[in-house]
Amino acid sequence: MVFKRMMQAMGVGGPSVETVLANPNCRPGGYLEGQVHVMGGDHAVDIEYVAVGLMTRVEVESGDSEYNTDQEFHRQRLTGSFKLDAGARHDIPFRFDVPWETPITEVYGQHLHGMTMGLRTELEVARAVDKSDLDAVNVHPLPAQERILDAFLRLGFRFSRADVERGRVHGVQQTLPFYQEIEFYPPAQYAAGITQLEVTFIPTPHQLQVVLEIDKRGGLFTEGHDAFGRFDVDYHTVDQVDWTAQLNGWLQQSASRRGFF
Repeated sequence: MVFKRMMQAMGVGGPSVETVLANPNCRPGGYLEGQVHVMGGDHAVDIEYVAVGLMTRVEVESGDSEYNTDQEFHRQRLTGSFKLDAGARHDIPFRFDVPWETPITEVYGQHLHGMTMGLRTELEVARAVDKSDLDAVNVHPLPAQERILDAFLRLGFRFSRADVERGRVHGVQQTLPFYQEIEFYPPAQYAAGITQLEVTFIPTPHQLQVVLEIDKRGGLFTEGHDAFGRFDVDYHTVDQVDWTAQLNGWLQQSASRRGFF
């Protein structure tokens, strides 16, 4: 009997959990729908709660070192406590709101290199080991984000990679403890002075905040440095602006003002 209780406390023969998403694709500010299936094991258990949380990989700078960690940034409890009999099944439908500032992972049907995103389901069992399930989630850009990305591609910039960095962006409205940087290789006309372009999107329910960072290529006797730009995009008028011309103008002015070329 003591051995059996010890095995139960270790989760042996306990319940299992599986999450099935109706559609793993979403956008910032949207939602995910699905069902959590909780299957009973070979003995009855008391479930404390079932919760789901959105997770991504975050780069953290600590002193002179950097490391990556998986961070849950939005969480939703689906149930309170309930008893699950041996062999029973408990289905829990849910609708999970995706935060506006959620990093994107897909662009034009292609996965952004360097990005990970998943919905983790947590089953808390009284006096036993927690159970969990992780499902991949694809976050597609908002139409306003697509317009900006498309403009850079029209200018000849090419996707390099993306990452999520812990910290805050100065001068913007931000609620999450991290931000995403999408990196581009420059086209030939900018390659002489620019190493890369980094784009950060921080959406809100009312507008899209865009932060641009240019890494200047250092010369033989000069050090490289950064140039920053920031603007807001109105969701209702985004299609009325020639973003290719706007961004090209900003890049030309910024490069000329800072002596990039």
